[in-house]
Amino acid sequence: MPAVRFRVYGRVQGVGYRWFVWREAERLGLRGVVRNLPDGSVEVTAAGVDDALARLEQALARGPSVARVDRVDKAAIPHDVALPNTFEIN
Repeated sequence: MPAVRFRVYGRVQGVGYRWFVWREAERLGLRGVVRNLPDGSVEVTAAGVDDALARLEQALARGPSVARVDRVDKAAIPHDVALPNTFEIN
């Protein structure tokens, strides 16, 4: 199962962005983690089928209505990275 790491930049902390990601990931049947980073960005690590990951990437670029997404970076991650069996907010 493919796994990717997204890094989302913009006004994405303090605006319900992690909860938005969690809802989208749960709806898409993905597993992984979303967390705020000290530099003000949000990191999303997710695993699932390619179509669901592509839909998540589209949702990350859109964000909730009060967020402002400037850019989303994407990188593949090794398959041996341990991810939870559900989608979690850290």
